[in-house]
This record gives sequence, structure tokens and C-alpha cells, in this order.
Amino acid sequence: MDKISYVGNADVNAIDHLYKMYQQDPESVDIGWKRFFEGFEFSKTNYDSDNEVPENFQKELKVLNLINGYRTRGHLFTRTNPVRERRNHQPTLDLVNFGLEESDLDTVFKAGEEIGLGAATLRAIIDHLKKTYCQSIGIEFMYMREPHMIKWMLNAIELTNRPTYTKEQKVEIYKKLVQASGFENFLGKKFVGQKRFSVEGLESLIPALDVLIKKGTDLGVQHFVMGMAHRGRLNTLANIFEKRPKDIFAEFEGKEFDFNEEFDGDVKYHQGYTSFVERNGKKVNLTLSPNPSHLEAVNPVVEGISRAKLDEKYAGDLRKVCPVLIHGDAAIAGQGVVYETIQMAALDGYKTGGTIHIVTNNQVGFTTNYLDGRSSTYCTDVAKTTLSPVFHVNADDVEAVIQAIEIAVAYRQEFESDIFIDLLGYRKYGHNEGDEPKFTQPNLYNIIAKHKNPSELYLDRLMPEGIITKEDADKLIAGYQEFLDAEYDESAKQTKATVFDFMKDEWEGLGRARREDFESSPETGVAKKKLLELGRKLATLPEGKKYFRKIQKIFNDRLEAIESDQLDWGSAEMLAYATLLDEGHPVRVSGQDVERGTFSHRHAVVKTEDNEEEVITLNLLNEQQAPFYIYNSFLSEYAVLGFEYGYSMATPNALTIWEAQFGDFFNGAQIMVDQFITAGEDKWSTQSGLVMLLPHGYEGQGAEHSSGRMERFLQQAADLNIQVVNTSTPANHFHLLRRQLKRSFRKPLVVFSPKMLLRYPSAVSSLDEMAKGSFQEVIDDPNAKAANIDTVVLCSGKFYYEASEKAAEMGVDNMAFVRVEQLYPFPEKQIDAVLKKYKNNKRIVWAQEEPENMGAWQYMSMRMRDKNLIGVTRPPSAAAAEGSKELHLKRLAGLWKNLFQFASVKA
Repeated sequence: MDKISYVGNADVNAIDHLYKMYQQDPESVDIGWKRFFEGFEFSKTNYDSDNEVPENFQKELKVLNLINGYRTRGHLFTRTNPVRERRNHQPTLDLVNFGLEESDLDTVFKAGEEIGLGAATLRAIIDHLKKTYCQSIGIEFMYMREPHMIKWMLNAIELTNRPTYTKEQKVEIYKKLVQASGFENFLGKKFVGQKRFSVEGLESLIPALDVLIKKGTDLGVQHFVMGMAHRGRLNTLANIFEKRPKDIFAEFEGKEFDFNEEFDGDVKYHQGYTSFVERNGKKVNLTLSPNPSHLEAVNPVVEGISRAKLDEKYAGDLRKVCPVLIHGDAAIAGQGVVYETIQMAALDGYKTGGTIHIVTNNQVGFTTNYLDGRSSTYCTDVAKTTLSPVFHVNADDVEAVIQAIEIAVAYRQEFESDIFIDLLGYRKYGHNEGDEPKFTQPNLYNIIAKHKNPSELYLDRLMPEGIITKEDADKLIAGYQEFLDAEYDESAKQTKATVFDFMKDEWEGLGRARREDFESSPETGVAKKKLLELGRKLATLPEGKKYFRKIQKIFNDRLEAIESDQLDWGSAEMLAYATLLDEGHPVRVSGQDVERGTFSHRHAVVKTEDNEEEVITLNLLNEQQAPFYIYNSFLSEYAVLGFEYGYSMATPNALTIWEAQFGDFFNGAQIMVDQFITAGEDKWSTQSGLVMLLPHGYEGQGAEHSSGRMERFLQQAADLNIQVVNTSTPANHFHLLRRQLKRSFRKPLVVFSPKMLLRYPSAVSSLDEMAKGSFQEVIDDPNAKAANIDTVVLCSGKFYYEASEKAAEMGVDNMAFVRVEQLYPFPEKQIDAVLKKYKNNKRIVWAQEEPENMGAWQYMSMRMRDKNLIGVTRPPSAAAAEGSKELHLKRLAGLWKNLFQFASVKA
């Protein structure tokens, strides 16, 4: 390739698209491309192959090429790294690479109009380009495909259009730097050697966030939802969220939490916080989500919280809620959930109006050198996936940082799209303050040891400008020190560390669960008349539209099931949603193929056959109903489950559901389960009513399509943290879903939902069963004669049907099959009540279809250790299930043999 052909490096399809736009309307493309296409057509029209293009015209095109080179590659030649230079990119932006010479420097070119200079010398053009693209800010944006977005960015980054700052604003920026460095210095002296994940080396993050909030508020943002890992978190809490330093100091002292004795809490740099702060005379809400040490796991949670706020409070106005994600350079490049979250940005079910991504780039990952941290040029290269612009900024140049932040916020509000700021600084200490960074980075840390911090550098800049004197600066530093001293003294008086529920306002009126709350379930029935009314509406498609023949039959069958009082699983589920919507509770469902349902049982969304218009009968119940949201997700578990968890935390009076395509597919999101769903309340005092539907059942479909990995959830079940159920009837499933919103507290609900039972003839329920009663944690055997029973078989889910039907086929009359519908919280009282009925019982068996090392067997044996529980299972296995149908049947036969060794047969 010709080494000067920078246009050739651009996207060919994009250029072709631009050219076609130019041909239709020359004013529709950016002026640079307009000039280029004008020259292209001029040369085609006025010169044949035997004539040469005049030299001055060639030079104009070369200057335009030079301008384009700076715009596309100028970021490679910036002064953005405050402590080292590691790049040597070729070709450079030297004149020779564009076919220009030193003798051209004083020639006047009309191409200067492209950058707002008018006709100008080449020397002036290059000077302007260097100042724009090769100083403290490097910009990647020319790969964007929308000409109007490129034009907006070109205008915004022009030197004459960039924000400038008054004396008062500069002093305010300096104050924030003083707070940032002063807070870290104070912690370092008072809590020597303790982990704090200092922001030192990136102190400009604090004034940047301050300006982000001010600018965003001016442009209409009313709520910022933030996620960040450890580095700089405590500083952000103190100096942006205005959390009292005394409360942070109490956490450093390791004081016991002011909560109940069972509460474990979490380390200080993982916790969340919410506050209202005033900026520019306006109140704005700030939320910082809790975050575990899986550094980027918080990303989808923040997006879910943001979307919930948009849906619930701001009527979908994307400009009023702004997600902000603060990444580390190693984490954003290394953790896949970043990519998954970015891919949500424009999807109907998950978009939040654009996220501002800030990378606190300290050029080291834990102790890993940047050379071992990624293969891409920049840690932010994932941004190019969605053609999002990126600013690379020298963190030592605080005004450049502020400029980039202001442009980023304006861009986000204008286009409701993601934008990235790569804040290049360094890490003053090791990964934490107890590490020795010279073990792995001796040269770098020799430089860092001699390097002034951003506060000192900015003061050196302000004093010659006459903005502030050394004496004034010393007063600011001393004043902040006095404030921290006073907070420290206050902290000494506290006997306990304060626990802040960052969703306190949203959860007002709801309490915490007690053990006795699980001894019975509340009444969740709905009047039969209302069930019939809602059932007919959800099962009736609007007239006047053309529907696929099979769809029409499915809805006719659903209506017939309701009218004939024989509801299958899908009908009962839809009816549960309808009743909640009718009562004012929004319902949101997402996951892969949830609109139809993986097993084609739901059909909540119907597409018309001719124009694919979407029809959702659950939104056609009545004018007063709450909204029903359902979205087929993209092929992600990790990010989507995180999103729904975040959504559920912010909407306690809505039913939020994530359904896995098959149960064990949740293991792609195991981090969300371990770090957030099962432990969030115990670590951060945060509640969630998230429902996880995990299709489960052994039917010979192989290892990845059988087990929802019940054992993993049961192993983590403690402190009333979650609910684990394996229901067996449509009515009980109906009551279960309604129960989520009919108690004074919320708990995550893990449902091992069926596949076989969706259309199983015996698995039907009547409207009467839904019109009265409540969720049954345990269901006794309706066919057992208590006097004959000497063996009680406890089981759950679909296994009940298979086992009881096999017993009936064999004529077994001494075994009762009792369904444990709720496995956790363990329904001890309910089980004991059933067992008392069987006076002649000699043995209690737990029977399951899963292998011995999976399913609920080990959990049940631990819970019922005083009952000498006997386990009947498949043999232990490394894989969740066999891949052969014949082998499945063979092992099932072995299971029956083991189970019915206790059987006696009717005479």
C-alpha cells in the first residue's frame, strides 16, 4: 500500500456511502469530504489520461490528506503519557509521508478552510493540527460512520471551540485537586499500611467527576448512576458523593457494623452509596453501586439500575439518567463482561442513553506490565466495537482532562451514545499500599518517585498566570486538613461503623425477612371472575390482523384451556403476570428467546404474518394496568443477568425475571450469582426480588440441556439469602410468582422450571386452585392411604410425576410421594406436618433424577440428618447428564430399581 495513502486506510464501504450521499446532496457530508469529492470529480471531468493534474491542485489534495492523517492517526503521536513514552508508530505524520516538502511550508493553501483557518500557510496548518490532535488529548473518532456525528466532533474539538476556564473555575479545579491529594495523604498517615487503593497518580479524576456532574446537570441529567472498582473509590465517595469522612475512618478502624449480628458486611472499598448533591444551584442524585473484586462485574448492574430509573421515574427520557463506568486499564482490556455490556448500548431492552466510560489508566495491572496486559494498541479498543469515540488524555494536564469530560458529556446528551475517556496517569504505590511495585516495575517507579503530583503541577501553572498565590494554596491545603482532622476526631466517638443501604429510598416501606416469615406463604389467590376476565383478554388476539396459522391455534387452545378450566403451565404463568399487571405491578422478562419461550410455551409476543407487527396481549388488559416489558436478549448470560439484577434492585414493586435458555446456561454468569445475587444482602444490605427461571429436567438431552445446577445454589443458601424452588403444578407456579410481590420483603427467587411439564397431561391446574390459597412449600401425596405407608419418598419437580406413575404402574401401595416444592429456605415445619400423618412410616427417602454429587441430595441429607434420610440418585458423575437417549433410559431403569427396592405391591 502506498505509504501516504491515509484515505486508503479508511473503511471503503463508509467512503462509498459518503460519496453517494455527496452525489445526492453535497452539503450532507463533512466539508473535508466535500472538498475531496469535489477534487475527485474535477480531475475526472477536466483531465483525461493523457493530461496531468496541475501541481497546485495535487498539493491541495495532499494537504487535505495531511489533515485527514492528523485526524485519523494524530492520537498515536500525542503527549498523553505523563511518566514514559513507549510508542514508535510508523509511518509518522512527517511531511514527506504526504508527498509534501519543507519548501511548501510557507505556501498558502485553501485546504486551511477545512480546519477553520481559511486560506493559510502549510506551516500554520500543521501548527494548528499539532495543537489540536497531538498535545495532551488524543482523539479517536474518524471511524464513526455517521457524518453528522463526525462533524459534531470535529467542531467540538477545534481549539477555538473547546471550553476555557475563568479564574474562579480554575481555583475550583485546584480545590478539587487539593481535596483529592489531601484525602490520600491523610489516610496514608493515619492508617499506615492499610489498603485504600489510592487514586494518587490519577488525582485529576476527582475534579473531572465534579465537572462531569456540573456539566451533565446543566444539560438535563437528574441522576448519575456510577460503577467503579477499588482505585479512587474512597476519594470519590468523600469528595464527590459527600460521604462523611468520619464514616470512612470508622471503617478503617474495623469497627463492628451497626446492623444485626448475622450481617457480614464488606470491605470499605466495595460498598455503595447514594446522595443528593448540589451543583450550579441544582440538586442532582448520585448513586454508586457496590462492587466486588471482579472489577468489571458491576458494569451491567449499573446499566440495569439506570434503565429501571428511566422506566420507573423518568418516563424513558434517556437524557435524565446518565450511567458512568470507571474502569481500570487492565480490567477493561481483560474482562469479557465489558464487551458484553457495550453490546447492550443500542438494544431496545437494555439501552440507557449512552454511558460515559472513564478509564483510570495507571499502566499496571496488579503487578503485570502493560506489555503483558493486552494485545491491542489501547486498553480502550473495545470501544471501536460500537464505533464509540475515545479521548486519550494526560492525567497530569487537569484542564485537558476537564475539556475532554465536558465534550464527552455534551456528546452523550446530544447523541445518547457511549463515549470513552482514557485517563493516562500512573499508580504511585503498588496494587495496594502494602505492595512493593519495584519488584516488577523498577524503572517506572524510579521515575514515579521523582514525579510531581497533578495538584503540584497545576499550582505551578496557576501561579505564573496570577490565578492563585502560594500563600492562598497553603491556606486551601491547611483548611482541608483541618476539616479531615475534625472528622477524624468525630470518628473516634463512633462505636460502630455505619451501614449505608444505597437503595434505601427505593425500598422505603419494605422490611427484612425473618425466619418465621417462611413458615407459611401469604394468600395469593385472585377472584375467579377476575381470572376469567384477564385470561380471556390475554388469550384473545386483536381482530383485523393477519396471524400465522399456528399462532392462532395456540391462542385458541389457550382460551379453550381457560374456559374448560384445565390450565397448562404457560397459561398459568401468563395469568400470574396478568394479575400482577392488573394490580399495578410492572413485569419485566428478558433472556434468550423469552418472547416465544425456548420451548414455545409462552408466546407473550406475537408477530403478525404480513408486516411483523408486534402484538403483546398482556399490554392490552385495561387502561389502568402497569406495563409489561419482555425482551429477547442478545446471546449473553453474564451481562444480561447482571442487568436484570440491577433492574430488580431499583424496582422492588415490579417483578423482574431472567430466564435461561437452558438451566445450566446461567453458569456463564456464575460471577453474578456468587458475588451479587446470593451474597449482596449479606455484604451490602441490598435486597433484590430477581427471579431466575432455569429450565431443568433429565430427559436424555445431554449434559448442557438437563441440569440447572441446583446444587450450586443450595450450597450458597444461608442467612435467608435466596429462595430455591422446583415446582410441579401450574397453580403452584402461579402462586409462587405472585408471592414475590405479596410479602413485606424481597428475596431472589431461583426456579428450576420445567420442560416436560409444560405440556404434560397430568400437569394442569384449575382456576379454583388459583382463585384461593397460596404457594405450597410441600405437597402431600394425594393418592396415598396413610395407614398403608411405610416409606415416604421426598422428591421435587417433574420427578414426582415419573416416580408416582411408575409406582402406580407397578401397583405399589406402601410408598407416599411427597413433593418438596421449596428447597430453601428449608420448609422444616411443613415437612414435619406431612410426616406426622404417616404413623406407620419406617423410612424416609430422598429421591432425585440427578447424580449423587448433584441436585439436592447432599443438601437434604444435611438438613435432615436427624431423620436418617436415605438417598436414591443416579451414580456420581463428572458431566451433568449423559448424551445418549438409550443410556439415559438405562440409568433411569437403574434409578427405579434402587427406589422400588422398598416397594410392596398390591395383592
